[in-house]
Amino acid sequence: MIDLDMGQYAAFVWPAWAISAVVLAALAARALTAARRWSAELKRLEAED
Repeated sequence: MIDLDMGQYAAFVWPAWAISAVVLAALAARALTAARRWSAELKRLEAED
C-alpha cells in the first residue's frame, strides 16, 4: 500500500507535486501544438511543389 502521509512536510510536498504536474502538462500541450503546426506547415510546403 502507498503511504501518502507526508506529516509536517505535506504543506510543501503536495504543492510541489501539483506545480510539477501542471508544468509537465503545459509542456506536453505546447509540444503537441507545435507538432500540429509543423505538420500543417510541412503539408503546405509539400503542396506548393
